[in-house]
Amino acid sequence: MLSKNIKETEEIAKIFLEKILKGKLPQKGALVIGLSGDLGAGKTAFTQSVAKHLGIKNKISSPTFVILKKYPIKKLKNYKFFFHLDAYRLKNEKELLHLGWEEIINNKEHLVFIEWPENVSKVIPKDAKFVHISHTKNGSRSLKLK
Repeated sequence: MLSKNIKETEEIAKIFLEKILKGKLPQKGALVIGLSGDLGAGKTAFTQSVAKHLGIKNKISSPTFVILKKYPIKKLKNYKFFFHLDAYRLKNEKELLHLGWEEIINNKEHLVFIEWPENVSKVIPKDAKFVHISHTKNGSRSLKLK
């Protein structure tokens, strides 16, 4: 999918959210979505769009320096918390585990978006979904949903 602007990204996020939430339950743990792409590709913008569709009123900013942010979800009955993580600065999976990763992903009421999942790939659940965002030659963004 191609996005030329934030409005189109918001529409793609809505479609993606509807797709991943449809028929997902019951599940053992959290629904985890990995976001990959170069710096500035739009991973945080995509996450902001998802949060908007979830009815989260808080300002969603990149958790690059704090690594993890948690927001309550009131719009969905099956998910209570939205986690936004950024693994860009992590050296290995152990650093993520120290932040309570196992507890986060083992709770089926959690919806987890993690930027740079390739940096901690050994602890990403096998049933995680992925979004790869890249720049195109004409300045748009290409979003590949897997």
